[in-house]
Amino acid sequence: MHRNALILTVLVTLLCGCASSRRQVAAPPDTGALGLLLDEWTAAWSSNDVSRLTRLFTEDVYYEDVPLGAVSRGRPALAGFATSVFDGFANLKFERKSRFVSADGRVGAIEWVFRGRQVKDFPGMAATDKPFEVRGSTIVEFRDGRISRNSDYWDLATYMRQVGLAR
Repeated sequence: MHRNALILTVLVTLLCGCASSRRQVAAPPDTGALGLLLDEWTAAWSSNDVSRLTRLFTEDVYYEDVPLGAVSRGRPALAGFATSVFDGFANLKFERKSRFVSADGRVGAIEWVFRGRQVKDFPGMAATDKPFEVRGSTIVEFRDGRISRNSDYWDLATYMRQVGLAR
């Protein structure tokens, strides 16, 4: 009897030790929700609503508009950048052409076309109030269901030709 109790004690100890040392497996990412987040990205940039846009991003977002050389670190800086874009363009619209979210939910991409008219000057870009239509893409990184890094790529030369600032 004493031997059976000892064996039972050892087994219970081993089982408890195994159960407590098991690693928690993270839930798979909700790539569908991240895809909808990218859909909202294009809708928010078309909305002229800074808060609608900034809530898609983490507090410490790193946002880069590569052709403009503009970098915004953190939501307040992104809000300032978005405000200047919304104030500087009339009829600004983004049309999503395609989007992609990686299976692990860490990165994504959007292909888009943006249209509008520049109505306020930017450094090196005088407002001409002429319509433009430019293709571009955005590469993002996700964290906790939001965008933590955003890099926009678009053709500045095409833009400058369309608005009459270059040949």
